[in-house]
Amino acid sequence: MPNDFIGDLSRTRLLDLISPLLSRKKSGMVQIKGSDAGEIYIEGSNIIHARTRDLTGEEAVLAMMEWSAGRATFDWEAATDEQTVFMPTEQLLMIWTNREAEWGRIRELIASPNVVFRIPVNGCPDNRNVQANQWKVLALCNGMRSVSDIAETLGWQLFETSQTLYGMVQDGLLEKAAEKRVEQAEKIRRTVNGNFFPVIENELRKAMGPIAPIVIDDKLDEFGESRDAFPEDRLSPFVQAIGEEISDASKRALFTRLMTDHIARKQK
Repeated sequence: MPNDFIGDLSRTRLLDLISPLLSRKKSGMVQIKGSDAGEIYIEGSNIIHARTRDLTGEEAVLAMMEWSAGRATFDWEAATDEQTVFMPTEQLLMIWTNREAEWGRIRELIASPNVVFRIPVNGCPDNRNVQANQWKVLALCNGMRSVSDIAETLGWQLFETSQTLYGMVQDGLLEKAAEKRVEQAEKIRRTVNGNFFPVIENELRKAMGPIAPIVIDDKLDEFGESRDAFPEDRLSPFVQAIGEEISDASKRALFTRLMTDHIARKQK
């Protein structure tokens, strides 16, 4: 499959990688692989289809535009009959451009998804009407959950979550908690033991042959992790990302099942 590397999202925004392809009326698939995975199909100067593991269409495009890690490649031979993006591409990119400007304002308060919020010690304003989506956030802001924790629990995108939190702080409903809590949580982050990588390499060899260790090392680079200190909480997306490299569907399913079972046993 003719995949050309076009950029690393830790160094370049996805918008900057896609815009030249659209302006030159290229057709094919932009694929992103890392802790998250997604695909964007373009035809001429239009985005026609997009998907991540959880989203499709315009929402998938906007979600991927927020990613700050992952390798992006372009397959100029890939095509699809599926259409999930119906909004004009120019309008879709304008939405992201406007959203980026909003991000600039939000990040003055929420510099990272690890920021923690809580209900003010002196209480919320008595005359404030709390909206339904704000009640959901208030229920989770106990001074321990981060922005990313809240987004994951509610099934919201990071932008939507951050925007809501920003507004709630402005209205006096929330305040920043000490970020020391997040730092402490990072210090006790568990890593896998030395037995994991021999196991995954052995199972991958059965499906892909001698190229298995190279595939694993490439994925480690995409995830920005090492074999010596790979975090347990990233095992499942790592195994899923490795599995996506197996072209044979039956071998992919067997590999994913065996590794998922292995992880489950180790975490008991």
